[in-house]
Amino acid sequence: LIHIEKSVPFSMCRLISFILYRYRYPSMTACAYSFGATKMPVFLIIMISFQTVNGKCMNAAVRAVVRMGIYVGAKVYFIHEGYQGMVDGGDNIEEASWESVSSMLQVGGTVIGSARCKEFRSHEGRLKAAHQLILRGITNLCVIGGDGSLTGANLFREEWSGLLEELVQQGLIDEEAAQNNSELHIVGMVGSIDNDFCGTDMTIGTDSALHRIIEVVDAIMTTAQSHQRTFVLEVMGRHCGYLALVSALACGADWVLIPEMPPEDGWEEHMCQKLSESRSRGSRLNIIIVAEGATDRQGKAITVDNLVVSCLGFDTRVTILGHVQRGGTPSAFDRILASRMGVEAVLALLEASDSTPACVVSLCGNQAVRLPLMECVQMTQDVQKSMDEKNFEEAVRLRGSSFKVAVLNVGAPAAGMNAAVRSAVRVGIKEGHKMFAVNDGIEGFYKGQIKEIKWGDVAGWTGQGGSILGTKRTLPAKHLDKIAEQIRIHNINALLVIGGFEAFECLLQLYEARTSHEDFCIPMCVLPATISNNVPGTDLSIGADTSLNAIVETCDRIKQSASGTKRRVFIIETMGGYCGYLASVGGLAAGADTVYIYEEPFGIRDLQSNVEHLTEKMKTGIQRGLVLRNENSNENFTTDFIYQLYSEEGKGVFDCRKNVLGHMQQGGAPSPFDRNFGTKIAAKAIQWISRKLKESYKDGKVFANTEDTACLLGMRRRTMAFQPVVQLKDETDFAHRIPKEQWWLKLHPLMKILAKYKTSYDVSDSGQLEPVTRVRPKKAD
Repeated sequence: LIHIEKSVPFSMCRLISFILYRYRYPSMTACAYSFGATKMPVFLIIMISFQTVNGKCMNAAVRAVVRMGIYVGAKVYFIHEGYQGMVDGGDNIEEASWESVSSMLQVGGTVIGSARCKEFRSHEGRLKAAHQLILRGITNLCVIGGDGSLTGANLFREEWSGLLEELVQQGLIDEEAAQNNSELHIVGMVGSIDNDFCGTDMTIGTDSALHRIIEVVDAIMTTAQSHQRTFVLEVMGRHCGYLALVSALACGADWVLIPEMPPEDGWEEHMCQKLSESRSRGSRLNIIIVAEGATDRQGKAITVDNLVVSCLGFDTRVTILGHVQRGGTPSAFDRILASRMGVEAVLALLEASDSTPACVVSLCGNQAVRLPLMECVQMTQDVQKSMDEKNFEEAVRLRGSSFKVAVLNVGAPAAGMNAAVRSAVRVGIKEGHKMFAVNDGIEGFYKGQIKEIKWGDVAGWTGQGGSILGTKRTLPAKHLDKIAEQIRIHNINALLVIGGFEAFECLLQLYEARTSHEDFCIPMCVLPATISNNVPGTDLSIGADTSLNAIVETCDRIKQSASGTKRRVFIIETMGGYCGYLASVGGLAAGADTVYIYEEPFGIRDLQSNVEHLTEKMKTGIQRGLVLRNENSNENFTTDFIYQLYSEEGKGVFDCRKNVLGHMQQGGAPSPFDRNFGTKIAAKAIQWISRKLKESYKDGKVFANTEDTACLLGMRRRTMAFQPVVQLKDETDFAHRIPKEQWWLKLHPLMKILAKYKTSYDVSDSGQLEPVTRVRPKKAD
């Protein structure tokens, strides 16, 4: 046992902990930060500051920082009202407790407030702020805001030693206090619905804003369809067109206008021509999305409603969404993103030293990374500078023969499948291919349910749930001869399969059948689309985000129902087969107390321990509990068994209710993330198919029999990768239909930590400070 006294420097504590972690406790990573934690002179402070008031889904980040900070033995403070609260001090700086961040995951905005502060921009204001921090011994700052707020935090850090000297000279602090608080460490998290910060793929709040936009667009499309109207929607984005562009992709808009890419001269005629062509193909509506900061090449603000009326005579309406985009319940994606970033921010502060620059926690693909704060801020400011100088190509850079292709869905339906089909069809047509749709999956394939699908046939598909093409779980192994015959009849040159684990198995069987059926020697690609997220070779699948949102929304309502009755525990069963992704990640997003999954075996002692944990919780001010169970987590400890056990053991302390969510997790309109994800990876898949077709076309025939011509396109950590399905075979547990290694299992301990369990947390995969990669312009061909 090692007893760490207060006099031991924190750097020495880190060193001792690191040695223990590396050489004695390799599987108990939390030891690196929890040994003697009560004696560690670590202070964390969390504040939210915005140059423009911008609260969206910050509470999940606040909760994660507070609970992870307490978990590692830190003393955590809130600063209410941003930098203004830091300058004013007093009750604005308040110590946070575990219970103080309870029941805030589902609340939008920020419970600790946010405000503009002119005083902090002055040296005198920052001097006052430094004094307030020194009075409480605070030397670590976690700042959530935009580039202006983060720039201010970095300036504060750079001036810190000078500010301490001034405070000593003025007699406000003594030399000992200055020496004990000589270093200020800063970690930033970006909170912005505009997604306008360079260095991260997604900022906290953006996905929730997209949810609000898509909800409005979906509602408007019904009335537009009925009355044959054109709707112009203005969304936020004064300097950044992300919301406009992605919402246009997600809803299948006819036209989009963004600040970074002002249209070329004569765009008005081009747009009207496209709208007219759309109507002539039978469309009854047009959707135009405009970012509020969109201008033409001369810098003049764009208005299109009068243009459409005067040129085409279409009945046109304008809807300005405004601050609707900032409000509402945070999405599941934002809750998970904010929780992951909050934990990473705490780890970054624990590892910070005087030689490490201030960093910002960012998302790259599916990986949390740490980047130098001011390099990201500089890139963000360079974008605006390029736009001000009308160098729009630079601004965008700073942000990066006919074949027949058949598309089919295989496996269970998943929201976002239709968006992927639409994207594949239209990109395929643009690439010069003739696109064919196969109805009812493999069963329809061998029965010949194949027909050409054209541009207008997929109009309006993006927002539709389920599978319009139809999908079944049938696999091709027993029907290879008939499928090969249909490929010959329709002269199909490539195949795109969209679906879950069955789709992966389907492509694997077709690849292995190449030795006996030359007709399968064509480029083939599978796109993962399943709510279970159990396909090997990818971190994320189309449809999983929509299902997570359905679970989180249900859990929010269930928790709200317990606010009046108190002392109630809810047992909720989720789908997913043997894959615990929905239960585990849904539990993290919903603030569950316990999650039971197949990947983490549990027994009767674990169940008893969980009951005792909830019993202790009921003695606090948080008198409700939430337990999620994956449907196949254990064949003996069923949902009914767990419900009866909790009911019996909790008698007199709490009562229980159970809820089996069932197929509601599979239905509904796709989330913005799934629409966007499906659209992008389908486009990427078709471009890959086009390249493989050109490579394998010889002597008037397509012949592709190498491993790299039958691939799965998936997101692996930071990148989208095409992986031969035969190589993924060794990574797959076919008996339980799951990958042998699953990235999200590292989030499972995080859920336990945030639910106040004593457990270990693996920091081996935590982010390290990395240089910012700038996109270099490519030479024109």
